[in-house]
Amino acid sequence: MKSSKNERKSSPLFSVTSKDCKFDYYVGSGDGGQKKQKTASAVRCTHKESGAVGKAEDTRSQLKNKQLAFGRMAETKKFQEWLRVESLKALGIQKQIEDKVEREIKKVKVEVQKEGRWVEYVGDSE
Repeated sequence: MKSSKNERKSSPLFSVTSKDCKFDYYVGSGDGGQKKQKTASAVRCTHKESGAVGKAEDTRSQLKNKQLAFGRMAETKKFQEWLRVESLKALGIQKQIEDKVEREIKKVKVEVQKEGRWVEYVGDSE
């Protein structure tokens, strides 16, 4: 399918590859027979920047487990949060968002209950 002149090819903001991760290999446990219990086919994938972790010991294949662990790491909440922040940085809008949040926070009125009454909270003035 050809693209029209008005369509832009999108390119990724950045990519995350296995080079961005640390892989640990260990002997799996559970069903799978002697081969699974004697070879280091289980894999733990840790994304270095976010600290997100994915594990796999589903198969006797270390390569397949490595792929599964990477995918599981990418699906974690921790990685997804890191991805959102890095995407905002790459788009150059993180600072704008932080500034807007800071302005909006100043408009928030916080009340606390003190001696049975609700009073406006004004920091650590006590």
